[in-house]
Amino acid sequence: MTVITVFGRHGCHLCEVAVEVLEGMQTELNYEIEKIYIEGNTELEKLYSEQVPVIHIDGIHHDFFRVDPERFKSSLEKHRQRQ
Repeated sequence: MTVITVFGRHGCHLCEVAVEVLEGMQTELNYEIEKIYIEGNTELEKLYSEQVPVIHIDGIHHDFFRVDPERFKSSLEKHRQRQ
């Protein structure tokens, strides 16, 4: 199963919206959503502090800030074709 990881912060409005958009497509596109909060993780804070939410598809960087449904679907399809 494909895993979509959302790196974010607690209380981050953009993070909440990104997860809502992803949840809205989850049944149709068949993937799991994993949320990772970066607070307290020095390495993740260095990588993503100013870019959250950061979205990965099976560990591969997809995008940050906002989830564009069409762009996400296209990236997910391309990712699955490479598998």
